[in-house]
Amino acid sequence: MTPAKDVPVFSVTPLSDKEIVIRRVFNAPKQLVFDALTKPEMLKNWFWGPDGWELAVCDVDLTVGGETRYVWQKGDIQMGMSSVCLELDPPNRMVSKERFDDPWYEGEAVGTMELTEDGGKTTLTTTMKYETEAARDSVLKSPMDEGLAVGYTRLENYLDTLK
Repeated sequence: MTPAKDVPVFSVTPLSDKEIVIRRVFNAPKQLVFDALTKPEMLKNWFWGPDGWELAVCDVDLTVGGETRYVWQKGDIQMGMSSVCLELDPPNRMVSKERFDDPWYEGEAVGTMELTEDGGKTTLTTTMKYETEAARDSVLKSPMDEGLAVGYTRLENYLDTLK
């Protein structure tokens, strides 16, 4: 499957009553994008999230059943998230279940990350499925899209340094 020509550089769209789809196109090959999204030494160079935050903990076990742990920090404030890898087909697809230490939405979410490449550009499509419609709605009402946009711009800039 190739990315559609009209795919915006970045979008967050409701898909169903419990799902949202996040798309971002990067001007880089699929393997490089996958590595930057999954390798701790690369994640620490760009990490997604608002300006002023750092990725204080970045432990990634890239195996089915493996656990990943992120802790973002700004001053004395921390936000932690853990996930378990459910499916893995690098560099094409990864499915994981995530939960925040101090949940800002109820329950857990399952994220399916898919990467497709066309002409040296990679489309990252992440489908997030929440336990309830209320959880999905609270995510859509949050500034999550702004944080992702900033982080993905950082990722694009980081990828540019690696070419």
